[in-house]
Parts: sequence; C-alpha cells; structure tokens
Amino acid sequence: MNIKRTNNLPSRFGFLLLNDFTLISLSSAIGPLRMANRICGGNDYAWKTLSITGEAVSASDGLSVNVDSAIDDENVLDDLDAIIVCGGRQVKNNSSKSLSVWLRSVDKQGVGLGAICTGSYILAEAGLLDGYSCSIHWENLVALADQFPNVNVSKSIFTIDRDRITCSGGTTPVDMMLHIIGSQYGPDLSAGIAEQFIYERIRRSDDEQRIPLRFSDGRQSEKLLVAAELMDANIREPISQEDLAAYVGLSRRQLQRLFQRYLSCTPSSYYLKIRLQRAKQLLRQTSHSIVEISVSSGFISSSHFSKAYREMYGHSPSSERQRTVTDRLETKNTGR
Repeated sequence: MNIKRTNNLPSRFGFLLLNDFTLISLSSAIGPLRMANRICGGNDYAWKTLSITGEAVSASDGLSVNVDSAIDDENVLDDLDAIIVCGGRQVKNNSSKSLSVWLRSVDKQGVGLGAICTGSYILAEAGLLDGYSCSIHWENLVALADQFPNVNVSKSIFTIDRDRITCSGGTTPVDMMLHIIGSQYGPDLSAGIAEQFIYERIRRSDDEQRIPLRFSDGRQSEKLLVAAELMDANIREPISQEDLAAYVGLSRRQLQRLFQRYLSCTPSSYYLKIRLQRAKQLLRQTSHSIVEISVSSGFISSSHFSKAYREMYGHSPSSERQRTVTDRLETKNTGR
C-alpha cells in the first residue's frame, strides 16, 4: 500500500507501564499500530514497553508483562516521538518525585507525552498538563479536576492538545490511534484497520464518555441515584414521575425537590436530557431512521422528537445526521 505521512503526530511510541495498569487499554493502543504496519507492508509505526525499574509489570487482571527497558536506561528515548503513561487501578500509588522529574526531562528533550486510562494523573502531578486539555477515565474526572485546577479536564473519550495525547481507557485507545493514523495517512488506512478489528464506528474526539450520575459529582443522594439509574434503564418506554417516585419511596413533590436540590432541574427535564443524549448517539453511530430513533428514545412522535432535539441542541435531528455525514466526507477528502 502506497501511503504518505502528512503531519507531525507521533508514530514511534514508548508505553510506560505502571503497576496495576489496564491491559485492555495497552492492547487497544498497540493493536491499531500493528495492523497499520501489516496493511501497509512496512514499519511506519514502532513501539516499545518501559517500566520504572526495567522489571516485568503486573496488570490489573494479574497478568505479568515483560518490558523492553527501564526508564533510566541509556538512550531509552532514542527513536521515540512520545511517551505514553499507562495507568490503571490506584494510580496514585505509582506516583513519585523521581518519576515526575523523569517525565519533565522527557518533555524538555522535545518528546511528546500522553496517557491512557488513569495515566493523566501522573502527568498532571508532574505539572505537565497545566494549560492543556486532557482526558481520563470517568471515575477520575472529578478528582483530577479538583486536585489540578490548572488542567482542563475533558469528558471526551480522547483529547489531542498540541504535544499531549490522552484518552479515557478501556477500548478508547483504538479510537485515538485510528484518529492519529487517519490524520497521518488518510481515512482509507484507518477504515481498513477498523474493518480488520470488526470495529463498527471510529469515534471522534468530541464523543463524550457516558458517565453514570453516581460518579459525576461528589454530592450524592441514594434515592436520587436510584431514580436516575431507573431513568437510564428505561429510555424507550419512559417511567412516569408518579411511578418513579413510588419506586424510590418518595412522593412526586419530594422527588422534584430532590432533583432541584442536587441537579438544579426537574425530573422531567433530566429525563428528557438523557433521552436526547441517547438519540444523539444513535444519530451519529447508526443508520437508523429518525422515526426509529425517536421511538427508541421514548418519543411518541417524530415531530415531538424533532422539536425537543432542536430546543436542546439548536438544530434538528436531520441536521445532526447530515453533519455527521459531511464530517466523514471531509475527513475522506482531506485525510484529516
């Protein structure tokens, strides 16, 4: 396959594995790079694994992974464009002054920095995300934003801000790497990789993580959380406020006060918001008709759905669908 690189995003990665790192996230980052080389029949992408000591590292699932070198090995940064910190459980336990010093030295040498899963915490503690936008797993969003006010913590599944590339974990590194590959070598290559992985849709950087209310705010009311989870589980056939209040052991008026106190909205407006969010995902990610999506999102008519959608997002469902199609065509034509 004859391809030509078109930008300066990284293609040679050093993955720094921390204890209890998430193995699926590491595999999701490396897999697209391997497949890109296979499809192209070359070695356009390269990677190696690192650990702080050079010894094998245990992932959060108990598997042990051997690494290529320690971070203080001579010439460890040779032929690397970026160091990606791979986090997982209890990431704070992997933090140290010496690691922060090393990461700052990496930055001074002009090597890019990134993180997957909870690795953004390590970069933030080293002061390497001040003034940058970043992504992190949704369980850590509030804590990171609270502890590091100079960091713009995003809900996006991945974020590329200048020489910082971060993503939220799980399988989202696939999307981030496919974005990088597509930006460098065009959408045909990233689409071919997605097909090999039976990956139905390449998500974009503006796709947000779906964050359960239980974890989206430090303030919690158990009855509120139960009510919100019931709403989330009943999108297609919405539950009435009377039934919802009865399920959580409250009167309708008490339920309304609860939502107003903690979320500054009514139960009906919150319910409408999550239904429209689900509809937006379906418009972007599926080929279902607008009528089908309106039914799946709990609306009695497509006209009611369109009116509510326009009021929420400032444009119609059909415009949302067209914008998605246009974005894909522009990406295909420009290679970005």
